[in-house]
Amino acid sequence: MFGDLMGMMGKLKETQKKVEETKARLNTVLVDENSSDDLLKVTLTANRVIKTIAIDDSLLKDKEQLEDYLILTLNKAIEKATNIHEAEIAAVAKDGMPNIPGMDGLI
Repeated sequence: MFGDLMGMMGKLKETQKKVEETKARLNTVLVDENSSDDLLKVTLTANRVIKTIAIDDSLLKDKEQLEDYLILTLNKAIEKATNIHEAEIAAVAKDGMPNIPGMDGLI
């Protein structure tokens, strides 16, 4: 019994290491999002860190419009980045989970 427990603990530690490696790799995965008219472009990492924002000069004349563009475009980019992040972490975590009887289908 303790051998199984030790094996599971080892597998969990290995999975934790893989999750951390995946999080580090996601810092290099870039997500681009543009406004529908391409006047605003943002780039985030899959860890949801903003890398670049490019604003067309025409948006600089209307503060309220620029704010609306930023909110809409950043929210779309964050949603995309979150989906990538969650899928990658879930795949690593599921692959590394020990086989615990009765836990099938819960993950």
